[in-house]
Amino acid sequence: MTELDEAPGVGGFGKWSMHGVPHKGWTCVGVEDLGAPAAVCEMCERQDIRYVHAMQHPDFPEILHCGCICAGHMEQDVERARRREALMKNAARRRAGWPDRKAWRRSRQGNLVISERGFHVTIFERDGRWHGLIQRPSTGYKRFSKRTYASERGAQLASFDAILFLEESTNVAWTMSIRRSPVQD
Repeated sequence: MTELDEAPGVGGFGKWSMHGVPHKGWTCVGVEDLGAPAAVCEMCERQDIRYVHAMQHPDFPEILHCGCICAGHMEQDVERARRREALMKNAARRRAGWPDRKAWRRSRQGNLVISERGFHVTIFERDGRWHGLIQRPSTGYKRFSKRTYASERGAQLASFDAILFLEESTNVAWTMSIRRSPVQD
């Protein structure tokens, strides 16, 4: 099977077969991990998707939420879409293992702490709920979580998401937004 055989547009399904919907010239403006296949590609209207590529076109009024192969054909670069999705899959794998990392330890105060990628994370309990503190000593950045969490693990997962967001927002080369499904307590 070739790349073109995988292209939903060849079969003419969904919006691929609709007049007025551009097939080329789209730009990916974001990627979201739904955590599980929970949506259907809005271009082919057939593929169940977990990693949603938000595609925008100057001659189309809506942003379409698409799967990897459709997104790749829409932007005329299937490999770019695959690399984008591979980054998301890697982040999902790292996130799943984050709370179980051996680098987590207990401070003298009994808080859970870890130093990773230039960030110091502290997870602590107050009034029966879990909170987080992220610090980046090299820049003086310090922020307490706005949300509270029902579990220590939920706060740990939120800290991973926050670090990823902070890394991406300070990386000039990274221009698209990446969203993850909300933390499940």
